[in-house]
Amino acid sequence: MNTILLPTDFSDNSWNAIKYALQLFKNEKCTFTLLNTFTPIFYSMEQTMMYNPETDLQNIVKKNSERRLKQLTNRIKEEFNNPNHVFTSSAVFNILTAEMENLYDKKTVDLVIMGTKGATGLKGVLFGSNTIHTIKRAKFPVLAIPDNFEYEAPHEILFPSDLEVDFTKKQLAPLITIATNHHARVNVLHVSDSQDLSKKQENNIAKLETLLKSISYLLHYKNNKDISDAISQFQIEHRINMLVMINNKHSFFQNVFFKSKVNQIGFHLNIPFLVIPSKKD
Repeated sequence: MNTILLPTDFSDNSWNAIKYALQLFKNEKCTFTLLNTFTPIFYSMEQTMMYNPETDLQNIVKKNSERRLKQLTNRIKEEFNNPNHVFTSSAVFNILTAEMENLYDKKTVDLVIMGTKGATGLKGVLFGSNTIHTIKRAKFPVLAIPDNFEYEAPHEILFPSDLEVDFTKKQLAPLITIATNHHARVNVLHVSDSQDLSKKQENNIAKLETLLKSISYLLHYKNNKDISDAISQFQIEHRINMLVMINNKHSFFQNVFFKSKVNQIGFHLNIPFLVIPSKKD
């Protein structure tokens, strides 16, 4: 885990996520890139395509963004003076998801860490729109930090899975890195209303156990028709302080998290949530 992207809109929520990132990787040599994306108030996709990059408005907004990124970098260095960490910053005229697509093509990011500010009055239930779009579309692993979450080392990690994923070493690298660095235990949870596993699931378990052999892990099997309820109960009972899932978009992950039109999560998101893309190019 060498290069970590920290999207920021200069809010308290994004600052909280930055603080979490700096503490999570305090003993690791990392390059952190602070990213602020911006568009004019009258933004539309068509206008962006025709927008002149030399216009006064864009230059004014860009300079303001660069100024605030410099202030943010100085604040980080004052409050978290860590020789392991190097910082760069980028002020970009773009929307966040589109800019992340560009960064993916350049293969310059290993992990994204960002806040999850929810809708007013529904903290922990709804993702903010940027986080929703980032998680659903990102080709990077994304670690989402709930609003006002106070940092605690991830000692008990919950990893729910339908065991339909053909696990790979590269895919699980973020999970294994975090678990190794913090001597954490990974709790693999399979929830089903059926007692029997398919041959494919059995093969995937065997592969998963091989990939996790360097860290502490436990396999758990729960019989429950409501997957999100089972995850929520397990989280409370086992004092889980990080949730990790693979975004196998057409089955388990989408069914648990994005059932409704407003993207309501089936349980309160009150711990850091690492989402790993199902496949990499």
